[in-house]
Amino acid sequence: MHKAAVIIPAAGRGHRMGQGVRPKQFLPLFGKPIVRWTLEACAAARCVAQLVLVVAPEDVDACRAWVAGATDKPVQVVAGGAERQESVHRGLAAVPVHVPLVAVHDGVRPLLQPALLDQVVEAAARHGAATAAVPLKDTVKQVRDGWVQMTPDRASLRAVQTPQAFRRELLAEAHARAQAAGWLATDDAALVERLGHPVAVVNGAYDNIKITTAEDLLLAETLLRARIGAAAAGAGARVPLARGPLPGPAGAAAGGEGEAPLVRVGIGYDVHRFAPDRPLVLGGVEIPAAQGLAGHSDADVLLHAIMDALLGAAGLGDIGRIFPDTDPAYRGASSLRLLEEVVRRVRAAGWQVGNVDATVVLERPRLARYVPAMVERIAGVLGVPAERVNIKATTNEGLGFVGAGEGAVAFATATLVP
Repeated sequence: MHKAAVIIPAAGRGHRMGQGVRPKQFLPLFGKPIVRWTLEACAAARCVAQLVLVVAPEDVDACRAWVAGATDKPVQVVAGGAERQESVHRGLAAVPVHVPLVAVHDGVRPLLQPALLDQVVEAAARHGAATAAVPLKDTVKQVRDGWVQMTPDRASLRAVQTPQAFRRELLAEAHARAQAAGWLATDDAALVERLGHPVAVVNGAYDNIKITTAEDLLLAETLLRARIGAAAAGAGARVPLARGPLPGPAGAAAGGEGEAPLVRVGIGYDVHRFAPDRPLVLGGVEIPAAQGLAGHSDADVLLHAIMDALLGAAGLGDIGRIFPDTDPAYRGASSLRLLEEVVRRVRAAGWQVGNVDATVVLERPRLARYVPAMVERIAGVLGVPAERVNIKATTNEGLGFVGAGEGAVAFATATLVP
């Protein structure tokens, strides 16, 4: 078995996933970031001697903190560039010159079967360059200005995937020539093709999908669930989707017979009185108002209710226990940052957010125009598409302390899945 280094480009921002969503490679997939599934799949291949994870400069330190525990094979984390091609080029610079073969695999293809990576590397050892690809299922039309120009023969076409693998010196030359000539390609095989070098094709897998849109993430969850179920059936046992028993009351397993339930639900409630000389912050958005809400932090009553709902669903207590108002570290703290810590704890317990539904009640000001911005910021921290966050605003029709304009109340419900 020939040995190779694997470069995993994961520095993109994932704009097609939707606004308000964090970079797609860090979205949770059954409790782990997508890119961690990818890293672990690559590390499991027999051919892999070392890995280079290429991420955005601002993500380097955070990724270095978790890669050490992801695999027993050496992993470097390096800063990528604005384009995928530049990120691969920087990753290649981190591979020692004595390594004869280099593979490249997209950071958002987490369902890679390690055996496919072995096959592509072996093909590259024989032919110099190789890529995984699958036959097209649909008829393809060449279109210009809204009109069909021709229909290529589908039998000769392939949908190209990663992994791709190359002799190191060939890939280095391809990138050097591309940089000098200003070539930009969507994959490394295309750069090698420009040198006139043939690229061998290895049969890929239809489930080796690239997560680009929210629909792709749902498909990946379905495929991974089926794969885990098949593995469990082969082992003759029922295996929970999250590794190990999930925490529940008094440390008990979260579901019956030690298996994780599919959904857990939490409810949150919070109330704050109005106070002068305070900004009004709701859902992470500062709203023009004559007065704000009193509190030790920024008193974001909406986010506080959402945090309690998440903690309740995960069985992790409440925000008063985690962020006590006696601790000066949280004086004036942004509740968005506190929400990030809550989400981190929820994920560490083996859960990811399903959806959040919340209502904030106050007489003034009217909030409708600010709700989209609230949704965007909350979804970004939760790591979910914006459609999974629903925020409602209403008044108390002049009744009670809320109706008298003395304060604001928020209610929230959150669901978690393994």
